[in-house]
Amino acid sequence: MPLQRLNPSQRWSDATVFNGIAHFVEVPEDTSADMVGQARQIFQQAEQTLAAIGSDHSQLLSATIYITDISQVDAFNACWDAWLPEGAAPSRACIKVELLDPAMLVEIAFVAVCSESKET
Repeated sequence: MPLQRLNPSQRWSDATVFNGIAHFVEVPEDTSADMVGQARQIFQQAEQTLAAIGSDHSQLLSATIYITDISQVDAFNACWDAWLPEGAAPSRACIKVELLDPAMLVEIAFVAVCSESKET
């Protein structure tokens, strides 16, 4: 099976898919939103990426969450818990970081099971 890239550009692809496993990263588009707003944006964008590769959020294998303010973890976790289907939580790491855009509160790297990409 060849490596597939979803919407590749010079610097990144929206997702990469190999052997039925997809890797992708989502960041909030509106960084003026609070943690809840940014997390919801990321989840909505993740749903769109997952649909484009023939998957959904019940098929997540892992997530690495990069968060800038540890005091916001409870707000993030409440959104995360509400988004995931019962019994479908992936393995997860949550790391406190400084992101390149200081207004960005969260960024998430996902790994998911998928079918072949519908776009390239």
